[in-house]
Amino acid sequence: MSVLTPELVDHYQRLDGPSVANAIETFDLRLRNEGFADGRLRCLFPQQTPVIGYAVTARIRCSAPPPIGHSYHDRTDWWNYIVSQPAPRIVVVQDVDEHPGLGSFVGDVHAHILKALGCVAHATNGSVRDLDAVSRIGFQFFASGISVSHAFAHIVDFGQSVDVCGLAVSSGDVLFGDCGGLLSVPPSIVGQIPDAVERMQTKEAHVIAFCRSPQFSIDGLRTLVRDLG
Repeated sequence: MSVLTPELVDHYQRLDGPSVANAIETFDLRLRNEGFADGRLRCLFPQQTPVIGYAVTARIRCSAPPPIGHSYHDRTDWWNYIVSQPAPRIVVVQDVDEHPGLGSFVGDVHAHILKALGCVAHATNGSVRDLDAVSRIGFQFFASGISVSHAFAHIVDFGQSVDVCGLAVSSGDVLFGDCGGLLSVPPSIVGQIPDAVERMQTKEAHVIAFCRSPQFSIDGLRTLVRDLG
């Protein structure tokens, strides 16, 4: 398994989501309708640098109050699990309520905690909050919605496999995200993706240049597009 060295992370931070997705397809390791979150998941800070990291997972609920008292106790043991995974880390939380997104599990305070624990982003099929404050610390949010309140947000369990907007994620999966969305990178090819992106972009540049040239023709275009795969 490739290790996310600082050099490799730097390479990925200069890539973009669609290019990484295209490069993954060239290895023919999974179906083309797998391995990415669908349009329900939005990047909330599209101006920020792309992120890559190992997934740490949890499941939450927000709607129901506790049987006793007015709030749930914080699961501080979750922090031990987070740091047991290699850095950098991306927190992936599935809201398993019948109607996800009533409350926000992560806001300003939790974002600071997660960043201190070596996390670079938080992804959820539910909601987040405190967008202005979180954007200022360089922490990324991928979410389906925004909620002003945390309601009764609490961790049900952690370290289990989760599903966030069609993206199946297990603890330790390598995830890449930017303004285009969030996807997983098969571990066997993590180190090969930057070179594959470069090869694909070279081929795409030829197509674009041909479309702009006086020599453009449909027959010539067919040949170039066929080479893209």
